[in-house]
Amino acid sequence: MNINMNKVEELLAALKKKEEEKQKNTVLWALAIVGAVAAVAGIAFMVYRFFKPDYLEDFEEDFDDDFDDYFEDEEE
Repeated sequence: MNINMNKVEELLAALKKKEEEKQKNTVLWALAIVGAVAAVAGIAFMVYRFFKPDYLEDFEEDFDDDFDDYFEDEEE
C-alpha cells in the first residue's frame, strides 16, 4: 500500500512540474511577442524619421537669416 501511495505522489509531482513548465513557457512566449512588436515598432519609427523631411529646421534657418538682416540694417 505504501508503494502505491509513493507512485501516486510521484505522478502528482510530475503533473505539477509539467503545469509549472507550461506556465513558464506561456510567459516566455508572451514576452517574446511583446519584444517582437516593440522591435518592429521601433524600426518603423526610425524609417519614418529617416524619410520624413524636417520642415521646422528650414523654418528656423530662414528666421535666423531674417533676424540677422534686421540687425545689420540698424547698424548702418
